[in-house]
Amino acid sequence: MAKVYAMIADGTEEVECLSVVDILRRSGVETVLVSVKDTKDVVTSHKIRIEADATVEETDFSDGDVIFLPGGLPGSENLSACEKLIKALHKANEEGRRIAAICAAPGVVLGRHGFLNGRTATCFPGFEKEFQGGTYTRQGVVTDGNITTARGLGFAIDLGLELVKLLIGEVAAEDMKGKIQYN
Repeated sequence: MAKVYAMIADGTEEVECLSVVDILRRSGVETVLVSVKDTKDVVTSHKIRIEADATVEETDFSDGDVIFLPGGLPGSENLSACEKLIKALHKANEEGRRIAAICAAPGVVLGRHGFLNGRTATCFPGFEKEFQGGTYTRQGVVTDGNITTARGLGFAIDLGLELVKLLIGEVAAEDMKGKIQYN
């Protein structure tokens, strides 16, 4: 079974995070919600309290097929500042495992730390200035090699479905579209 680590921090945009987590879990993908704090309790960008499944210190990312980074501010900044997460992303990238990010996170996390060099990606407009050698496109969802990015909240379901397609297959993604009335 495929496994995804979905990161969450104080200030994460909750709908971007939970929409993708929901689509993955409905599709049968094991999805672990990981707090970058030393506690599982997180307060999102719109002051919603969420309890993660694990903390970053409790998590060994080596068995994950995808590390997913939701956007939001200051959530993306908090993800970018987490050394253990950045190390896990570098290891995953070196091993060719998937990395996904939405909204501010493609620029603030992936771009800032060099993951988009030579890649085409999207993000919430304005954060492309962080791409450092990457090419920005206004597409809703973009997969370039092992990196998948999405522009913002309006594309969260599309990102979830893209990850289902990449992890399980096109048939599973189309089936999920029907189940959630996304046609």
